[in-house]
Amino acid sequence: MTEYRLMTLFADGGLMMYPLILCSVIALGVILAKAWTLHVAHRGTAQVLAEVEGLTLSGDLDGATRAVRDTPGPAAAILLAGLRRLKDRRLAAGELESAVATTGTIELGFLERGLVILATIANVAPLMGFLGTVAGMIIAFGAIEAAGNVDPTLVAGGIKVALITTAAGLIIAVPVNIAYNFFVTRIDQLIVDMEHGTQKILNLAWDLEKDGRIEIVRKPAATVRAAAGAPRPRRPAAPEPAMPDPPLGSSGEG
Repeated sequence: MTEYRLMTLFADGGLMMYPLILCSVIALGVILAKAWTLHVAHRGTAQVLAEVEGLTLSGDLDGATRAVRDTPGPAAAILLAGLRRLKDRRLAAGELESAVATTGTIELGFLERGLVILATIANVAPLMGFLGTVAGMIIAFGAIEAAGNVDPTLVAGGIKVALITTAAGLIIAVPVNIAYNFFVTRIDQLIVDMEHGTQKILNLAWDLEKDGRIEIVRKPAATVRAAAGAPRPRRPAAPEPAMPDPPLGSSGEG
């Protein structure tokens, strides 16, 4: 009986119910995929941060690399990018920071994937419902015009279409909007985890450099100042055109 009522409501809603149902199916798929992705990304982050610190300080960079490689998530990806640089034992100044920043940007883009779809559906679904409302009112007034008199039974069908599509659009938009805001909050928490991972790898690099386990090559400041203050080569001046010798007999002597 309930299934029959749902099918009847769907049929009474008119053509606008088809794009609304499509929006709901797409939103449901994105919500399920995003919930699982963010759950996996956050799982085990605190544990891997502590494990990497202990293994790195004990000198086991290979073990720390294996630990972060087996742990999914953006914080682990940042730690992996930093540990791969630290395993070389010699790196240029700024190389570690650049690698970590690039990895963080890539991971953030992956975390935000799909949010645009949810935001679009949350904004478009009510508009589709209002469009169905306008279509239903047009049908109702068209029936009044065709009959020549105002009969409640004539306009009931159009008003029903208007109410069904409006309700359907709001029913889709409300949970999608809630899911979108929830995912944004989870991503903010993951960004904090990424910041912790970045700070952790930079602190490890500092400790390893102090212990003499790695070498960070820095360009001497005098070289930088000399390169910045070196005089630029001057463009040679264009030679002045040579004046031709006056012809004989034109010296003005009479």
